[in-house]
Amino acid sequence: MATAAATSASEPEAEPKAGPKAEGEEEEVKAARTRRKVLSRAVAAATCKTMGPGWDQQEEGMSESDGDEEYAMASSAESSPGEYEWEYDEEEEKNQLEIERLEEQLSINVYDYNCHVDLIRLLRLEGELTKVRMARQKMSEIFPLTEELWLEWLHDEISMALDGLDREHVYDLFEKAVKDYICPNIWLEYGQYSVGGIGQKGGLEKVRSVFERALSSVGLHMTKGLAIWEAYREFESAIVEAARPIAGFLSPFDREQTFDSQLEKVHSLFRRQLAIPLYDMEATFAEYEEWSEDPIPESVIQSYNKALQQLEKYKPYEEALLQAEAPRLAEYQAYIDFEVKIGDPARIQLIFERALVENCLVPDLWIRYSQYLDRHLKVKDLVLSVHNRAVRNCPWTVALWTRYLLAMERHGVDHRVISVTFEKALSAGFIQATDYVEIWQAYLDYLRRRVDFKQDSSKELEELRAAFTRALEYLKQEVEERFNESGDPSCMIMQNWARMEARLCNNMQKARELWDSIMTKGNAKYANMWLEYYNLERAHGDTQHCRKALHRAVQCTSDYPEHVCEVLLTMERTEGTLEDWDVAVQKTETRLARVNEQRIKAAEKEAALTQQEEEKAEQRKRARAEKKALKKKKKTRGGDKRKADEGEEKEWGDDEEEQPSKRRRLGNSVPPAGDAQGLEAQMGLFGKSAPGDVDSPSKQKERAAALKRDMPKVLHDSSKDSITVFVSNLPYSMGEPAAQLRPLFEACGEVVDVRPIFSSRGDFRGYCYVEFKEERSAQQALELDRKDVEGRPMFVSPCVDKSKNPDFKVFRYSTALEKHKLFVSGLPFSCTKEELEEICKAHGTVKDIRLVTNRAGKPKGLAYVEYENESQASQAVLKMDGMTIKENVIKVAISNPPQRKVPEKPEARRAPGGPMVPRQMYGARGKGRTQLSLLPRALQRTSAPAAQAENGPAPQPAATAATEAPKMSNADFAKLLLRK
Repeated sequence: MATAAATSASEPEAEPKAGPKAEGEEEEVKAARTRRKVLSRAVAAATCKTMGPGWDQQEEGMSESDGDEEYAMASSAESSPGEYEWEYDEEEEKNQLEIERLEEQLSINVYDYNCHVDLIRLLRLEGELTKVRMARQKMSEIFPLTEELWLEWLHDEISMALDGLDREHVYDLFEKAVKDYICPNIWLEYGQYSVGGIGQKGGLEKVRSVFERALSSVGLHMTKGLAIWEAYREFESAIVEAARPIAGFLSPFDREQTFDSQLEKVHSLFRRQLAIPLYDMEATFAEYEEWSEDPIPESVIQSYNKALQQLEKYKPYEEALLQAEAPRLAEYQAYIDFEVKIGDPARIQLIFERALVENCLVPDLWIRYSQYLDRHLKVKDLVLSVHNRAVRNCPWTVALWTRYLLAMERHGVDHRVISVTFEKALSAGFIQATDYVEIWQAYLDYLRRRVDFKQDSSKELEELRAAFTRALEYLKQEVEERFNESGDPSCMIMQNWARMEARLCNNMQKARELWDSIMTKGNAKYANMWLEYYNLERAHGDTQHCRKALHRAVQCTSDYPEHVCEVLLTMERTEGTLEDWDVAVQKTETRLARVNEQRIKAAEKEAALTQQEEEKAEQRKRARAEKKALKKKKKTRGGDKRKADEGEEKEWGDDEEEQPSKRRRLGNSVPPAGDAQGLEAQMGLFGKSAPGDVDSPSKQKERAAALKRDMPKVLHDSSKDSITVFVSNLPYSMGEPAAQLRPLFEACGEVVDVRPIFSSRGDFRGYCYVEFKEERSAQQALELDRKDVEGRPMFVSPCVDKSKNPDFKVFRYSTALEKHKLFVSGLPFSCTKEELEEICKAHGTVKDIRLVTNRAGKPKGLAYVEYENESQASQAVLKMDGMTIKENVIKVAISNPPQRKVPEKPEARRAPGGPMVPRQMYGARGKGRTQLSLLPRALQRTSAPAAQAENGPAPQPAATAATEAPKMSNADFAKLLLRK
């Protein structure tokens, strides 16, 4: 049974699959039989040691080394690769070149996880056993290894173990393996391997110790813990069965001390297992009933029934894990919340460990786990072990390092160890400059707490001051050189140093020197910085330096000078002399007068700029109107020419097709009942006019305008906003927008009406309103946003009246720093999403790729690539930045788009009866294209009520008719063409 459990434990957490045996299952069965043979022989040796010399070991032909040899054969049978066929010379040369390249890459960046894995694979393939061991050792020092990597390493070492020293080396390796993650399979391997050394001194105690630790670690695992229980129980049962034949020859005392005590160990394992909720408990209980010679005690049955009840409570969460796909973070979070609510520390620790096996690169999960241990368990070895594993898995997360330093200080770790840990944090490669400021702050706080400030001077105080100096140099040289910023613009580290010198060391001279340095770093213009310095002088300095600081603040502050002036006058009113008061009043009045003068000049300049913008806007408006009138005039003349030609063509009885734009408009209009027959008489089959009844274009235009005037006006109904969506960015060339869009939106639900918006000339304006019967249909229609319609991305957004809902925000992509997402620029326009994904997935798991396009759907050479975690994104930046794709050199960086600034209207910037509010600046090139609203311009007009009514959810026909241009003869058209 232990072998079967071990086999099932090696499978991932998934539903069992029924069907024929998979390939390679026969080899697994053979390996399992070999292990069972090893177990039985090892048990025989254990029985000899337990029962005394009455048991003849030589009858079984058992030697101490047989277990090791056969276990190595079983392990190698599982891990040895198949037979490969290749030409050795070429393949070896290729592998050697690749090994050299990987070693060089690791010398540059030792944190490249994939390089470590590839190097180990190639070295193992080449048979470089010593180099493989060194490469694995280096990788394990930097990263925690997965279960697969550990098992492969352990099997290789087991196959090479020859003597007792090698066995101790394998034991040490197992000890390292079980500390990285909770791995039931590794614990099972550990227990079975220790059985092979049972013939050595202390071998039996070693086996039991390993199994007991395995039960403490993974015995509560509901799906994989069963394998450990059964392996341990089968080991003890085998000893009982081996000793049973000679038990009758022992004295009652020896029998009680040996055989009966061994029998009780098996009973104890059964009782312990049945008290824990595990899968397949019923089979275990049935096996206990069959194995036990005595009836099962009532207390055991009660514990078993209680465990069954607990199993029913846990089953929904376990089944959710079985049905979900990795990494199953949401399911694990729900499971953790359930366990925390129950409050069993052992089970809470287990579910955290299970979640971290699949989500080891999620910093928030490590933070939550370590926080629970810090606040509830407070066991030193356990807490520090989890913190250490957290920073090894997510070294780029500064919050994990700061928590680690606090935990080490909390549990009294040696100062040298904490200092070494801090140095490792500095070399971890944080993503932001502020992260380095945060880790320095945490370390400086730790050093400050070590100092006894009752002494005038001490070694700890000098170390603290040296650390402050080093921190400032590090931020200036290392951090600023890498990020082009120090990460500490407000000089918080220097402020803390100044506070420490003033309050704890009574050294105001040093504090003043530090504040002088702070002000010279661009902080003298901020009132809050001067007031911070003033408060420090007020608490630990003297009145003279307070007055001096405020006088300097009045002259230098540019953001809130009135506040600083008020503080100065308040101080002089309470403490100063008449002369001090007069000087303060004079300085403050002079300063405020200068400030007001500067503000007036700025307001005048702003007004002039606003006027220039308005004049330019008016000029552009006039130019567009003139251009539109000229175009309309030319179009009217062309219509007269066609009218003259029609007269000649009618003589031959030819028909002429109606103008497409007018046909589209009429097709989307609903004529009154009185005009329907007239339209039928005018329109022939397939949209052609009836013979002898053709009107001129000008008359058609008048008729279209008349139809629009006669259409009933539909006012905006706000009550239907919840069942209406606004659709924009549609192609202007759509012939029948309502007919083309209706089938697309009917997939979301029953469509009541599709209302496209047309211009006064009957041209489609590229947007419309779609009204549904149910609100859920409108919500589902929002998912069609960005869907391609005739080569353009269609925009679908909720129908919201902005005048009544000014705070409504449409969807916008994130403008904050996204550490797991990359911004790629310089891509060739022909690069597809699939091609980019093929390149990016070599550096991690790609969750999403978005190619940036313009409003017409054409690529802009930009893309956003979202990875599963921050570590993969960081590796991709290092490897992809500067890469050449189709002769284009791309640039790759962590996604950190700038904040979008919404411009204010000119009339809104002028406060009534007051100065101008500072103008919103857009840079040298004015307003960027990406800052344009996605709504049509007509929706943004507030001064024209007619325009608002036209662009509401329901269409409203225009009230203006096209004016007829003066008629031209054929001779006039001929002259016009000759002039061109």
